[in-house]
Amino acid sequence: MIEIRPAVPADADAIWRIIQPVIAAGDTYVFDPDSTREDMLAYWFAPDKHTYVALIGDEIAGTFMIKANQPGLGSHIANAGYMTAPEARGQGVGKTMCAFSLSAAKRLGFYAMQFNIVVKSNEGAVRLWKSMGFDIIGEIPEAFNHRQHGLTNAYIMYRKL
Repeated sequence: MIEIRPAVPADADAIWRIIQPVIAAGDTYVFDPDSTREDMLAYWFAPDKHTYVALIGDEIAGTFMIKANQPGLGSHIANAGYMTAPEARGQGVGKTMCAFSLSAAKRLGFYAMQFNIVVKSNEGAVRLWKSMGFDIIGEIPEAFNHRQHGLTNAYIMYRKL
């Protein structure tokens, strides 16, 4: 059973243990692989975000945040970012976080959700987002500087809530 709850400051160490290896890989997120703990936690917990954790038992197995995709007149579209602990992959954490985030975004008043840069080579994420009702609405050539493959295309994915 995977439980979702709002993140609290006491979760910072566990969240960093998830974020650090994900960004260090340089293959799915735009953050500098050498980003500091302080910078990443400040971003993840910024006031413009609704930050959550996914728990399996008492262990934090994933984290995600929801925010407005754009300010002002674009703020009715949500954006979200998800990270799963490496040891929890394949257990449905990503799907559970996404399902929760779609409901939460709707409750927060958002009309739709958009992912701005889904790395094309991240086939697992693309497959998951499609299974959750997202459509690929655009492909950006060489949008992501993949640590192993170099410049790689990325998708923009979207779904109405």
